[in-house]
Amino acid sequence: MFFVIEHLEPEIGRWLCIEYAHASTIVGRDKLIFTNIKNKTDMQILSELGTVKEESFAELFKPADIIILDPRAKEILKSEDFRDKRAVIVGGILGDHPPRGRTRKLITSRVPDAIARNIGKGQFSIDGAIYIAKMVYEGVRLEDIPIKRGIHIRLDERAEIYLPYVYPIRDGKPLISEELIKYLTSEDIVDYEERLLRGEE
Repeated sequence: MFFVIEHLEPEIGRWLCIEYAHASTIVGRDKLIFTNIKNKTDMQILSELGTVKEESFAELFKPADIIILDPRAKEILKSEDFRDKRAVIVGGILGDHPPRGRTRKLITSRVPDAIARNIGKGQFSIDGAIYIAKMVYEGVRLEDIPIKRGIHIRLDERAEIYLPYVYPIRDGKPLISEELIKYLTSEDIVDYEERLLRGEE
């Protein structure tokens, strides 16, 4: 079984790269494929994390061979869904709050003959979705995977960051990259946001 991330953001920013790297540690570099990668620099970066393809997933896999993870799909993901499949497709999309249904528009609608499944209500991080897909593939029932809706990351005694997404629980803690927590609590993210406002990114 391959875990495929269809990259759909205009660039691979720091946050996205951290989630991609964490997904690679979850399933293994040999099981992770990045598709729709057009930029040569991005190809070089992601080649350290998995297999990189310029083509979209829709050009590489037949609809009958895949499962699409779509928050708006009607049915939940089950272990039986993986029977006779080669890959599960996850959107390489940073979360919106509220959700805009981009997975449905940019992925599911392109291959109407493929099966689409949800992994529960709410938006999951990319690496979190990969983790849950792997667990269900290995036989764990979706309803038996604990989750947490929204997490608070403390910056100091007076301030914190709230992430309004859904995270699977592993070893009693929300599954989020330690590197992402360091990034979100560093000055780097403030500098990056300021550069975006000035149009420098």
